Amino acid sequence: MDCLFCKIIKGEIPAYKIYEDDMVIAFLDIHPRKNGHTLIIPKKHFKDFTELDNETLLHINQVTKNITSFLKEKLNATGFCINTNYLDTQEIKHYHLHIVPNFKRPVEEIYNMLKQ
Repeated sequence: MDCLFCKIIKGEIPAYKIYEDDMVIAFLDIHPRKNGHTLIIPKKHFKDFTELDNETLLHINQVTKNITSFLKEKLNATGFCINTNYLDTQEIKHYHLHIVPNFKRPVEEIYNMLKQ
């Protein structure tokens, strides 16, 4: 199988892993929407959400909850966008969940940043 994520799981391609257990790994996206953009993927190859078994789905949700708490603490994120791709809309045909931190800043802070 020539799946990019399967190669990351096997260690054939490096990744900035921030979590790993027997079922999943989580790593930083190399093309992040925002700093801290994290992907969670099951180690077993599932093409998309419709193929996930319930045990894996529940485990991914628990890991997502833990990682969002970790990112909130470490990055001072104010919220998260959590989504997954579905069927033909995903570029890599291996189920993955995106966690994208949000950072709220007061308008004055943004203005001062832009003035510099």
